[in-house]
Amino acid sequence: MGTIRKIYRFEKFIEIEEYHDGRYGAPGKKREKKKKPTPEQMEKVNQMNREKKTRWRMREYFKENDYFTTLTYRKEERPPDMKQAKEDFKRFIRKMKDWYRKKGYEIFWIRNIEHGTKGGWHVHLVINRIEDTDILLTKAWPHGKVINELMYEKGGFADLAAYITKTEKTGESEEPEKKGRKIKEASHSASRNMPLPKPKIRRLIRWPKEPYVKKGWILEKGTCHEGTNPVTGYQYRHYTLMKPANPHRRI
Repeated sequence: MGTIRKIYRFEKFIEIEEYHDGRYGAPGKKREKKKKPTPEQMEKVNQMNREKKTRWRMREYFKENDYFTTLTYRKEERPPDMKQAKEDFKRFIRKMKDWYRKKGYEIFWIRNIEHGTKGGWHVHLVINRIEDTDILLTKAWPHGKVINELMYEKGGFADLAAYITKTEKTGESEEPEKKGRKIKEASHSASRNMPLPKPKIRRLIRWPKEPYVKKGWILEKGTCHEGTNPVTGYQYRHYTLMKPANPHRRI
């Protein structure tokens, strides 16, 4: 049984996916018996795919000094439902898109609208930063406060991708001041002008025993995950390589 290796190259990272291809190559490890996945297993796979695609888009289209913004609602401005919250966001992002265009820039964004169990609404937004973005955000959002942070302040892109893709109705907030608070409802979306990067594909005759580490790169700690896909029944592995820190770089 052959192996497919997909390599996604970014400025500072390389993400690699490996999985068995039953249609190619010499005989190898047997495929486990395919089982119908449980709803919990499917949600886990779906969430993993949401995080992965969001992480790739962040690494392809955003920089560490772009904004992670939270749009809040005053109590009297809270929408009655998710449909109205989405309409509020559409009006907001339309204004931002027009202002970016007038300044000669293309806008990129990823957002998650969340409705807490206590009635509070807010929007988490990743947006590319240009001159006066903070001012434009405040002008475009009349419903409450606008809180801006630089993306690097929210940790690595992997952590932020996981945080901004929460869609399960029983998820818990991971922000320290809201630890354990239930999220009743969430809606994740992104601008359509961010196509996913295309990988370089390699076909291997057999399953590699160890992750492939390109010369001059290192395996990022904690990113190597292996298991069996509950849908296909095939073994998989995915991991991330990163450039090592330069000890001679001046700070």
